[in-house]
Amino acid sequence: MNILHKTILTSSILSISNIAFAQKRDSIPQKVTAYVAEKFPIARDFNVEFTQLTPYKFSSQLHGADLPENKVDHFSQVKVSSNINFIKTQKWVLSTTLNYRYTSLNTENSISDYRKNNDFHYHSETLSFTYFSKLFNKMTIYSASFSVDGSDEHFERMRGMLTGTMILKANAKTKMTVGLVGIIDPSTQIPIIPTFSYEHTFDNGLIADIILPKRVLIKKNVSENGRISLGSEMENTSFYIYDSNKRYEFRQLEINSGAIYEHKIGSFIGTLKTGIRTVPNARIFEKNESFKNYFFEASPKTSFYFNVGVSYNPFGKYKAK
Repeated sequence: MNILHKTILTSSILSISNIAFAQKRDSIPQKVTAYVAEKFPIARDFNVEFTQLTPYKFSSQLHGADLPENKVDHFSQVKVSSNINFIKTQKWVLSTTLNYRYTSLNTENSISDYRKNNDFHYHSETLSFTYFSKLFNKMTIYSASFSVDGSDEHFERMRGMLTGTMILKANAKTKMTVGLVGIIDPSTQIPIIPTFSYEHTFDNGLIADIILPKRVLIKKNVSENGRISLGSEMENTSFYIYDSNKRYEFRQLEINSGAIYEHKIGSFIGTLKTGIRTVPNARIFEKNESFKNYFFEASPKTSFYFNVGVSYNPFGKYKAK
């Protein structure tokens, strides 16, 4: 299975973090609530971020034929996301996740019939049911999700997602989980993916934060409300393209390696990220095909990225230790 799909699925499994943080302390074991609230920042109620890349060159192929080297003169993105809990009980949560992404990119030369200057709108909406139980005497979180996505012109794909995550350990210093995620999507090459997360606080204050294959970070609290992280995270960009009455999908995997600084002020968290972005591959394929059945593939060169964001998280449990 292409690693891009792994990134998408791993990002989706983070939806288990949509736990009712405002629930009473005795409704869910406290260590589970604390674990999820701290481990999965995607659960923040509202998040806005902006990303800017430096210009970069890329080589590409169209229907297997090499194209002249091209250059992306401009690449920027705006992302907005929201997590809302509809119903919260002692054993289960019904929630939704809303995402919007605006991508603007300009290439030095047009690619076949595509324009040099492009603006793309992408959105996705997910309804999730999360259930808390025990398996082999370990707290286990099950989640079933249904999502749709699309552009500013049409709704496009429908997907189903099933996840199971077992909390193996959750104490003041170490947190560890294992799980499986299954997805129902015709563009997916492997429907079942294992997941693993590990977080450990060392005596010197450094924190190892690993969510495979999503990210590998070393974190350090630098003030009462500040935190800096060094390492790599995987993200993805996808959007739909319309040409000659046909619908195509663009997907690319992004590995961001660098530094992250977060600062908490009340219920708000400001974030700055910068470093080097590597894109192993980027592909365009017909919407009804899978990622492996592509007709255009690009191999971008490394570029520098800068990201600034702010989130609103009134029920989050994160605080500097």
